[in-house]
Amino acid sequence: MQISNDKSTQYATKADFCQVFDQHMNSLYLLSFLLTADREKAEQCFVSGLEDSVEGNKVFKEWARSWAGRMIIQNAVKIVNPHPIKGNSGLHVVSINSNDKTLPTEPVEIAAVLALPSFDRFVFVMSVLERYSDQDCSVLLGCARRDVLAARTRALQQIGSGAEFQRKLQVESGSEQPVLTDGHSAILELQAS
Repeated sequence: MQISNDKSTQYATKADFCQVFDQHMNSLYLLSFLLTADREKAEQCFVSGLEDSVEGNKVFKEWARSWAGRMIIQNAVKIVNPHPIKGNSGLHVVSINSNDKTLPTEPVEIAAVLALPSFDRFVFVMSVLERYSDQDCSVLLGCARRDVLAARTRALQQIGSGAEFQRKLQVESGSEQPVLTDGHSAILELQAS
């Protein structure tokens, strides 16, 4: 039996991972930042993700980008150690007003994600933006699938409430710009990459 040497059976090399991190630097850093909600931790997570990708398990070449994202997620979990919200898990309302002093330099879409409690933020980024299954999320976060479902629901409610708040502010101020502008669609770009 002869095994073909086509591209689908080739493993990613160190150079392949370096190229992935170079070509996808913005989206991989954004993934790190959205998970950690801290620029210094995001840089640490990004560098550790590169190191783990290069030195870690062998993966097929066409899986290199996905593996790089997974390494970043695993490092972010180690750094932040998010846990499910226990007890009264009601909606945590946090303002994402662009005048908010806590996140003055972030576009409203990114600020909305950063305003989420850490576990809800991880679940939202992993399941909605990165499209991980509930099972993968629960394994990576070390929790039950019901915790993932509850966190995603809370995150979507909070982000939806924030978007509605922004829309009302725009109507009241007479602005006709949509909440998501072309200059501030980094989350949508992350999802598309």
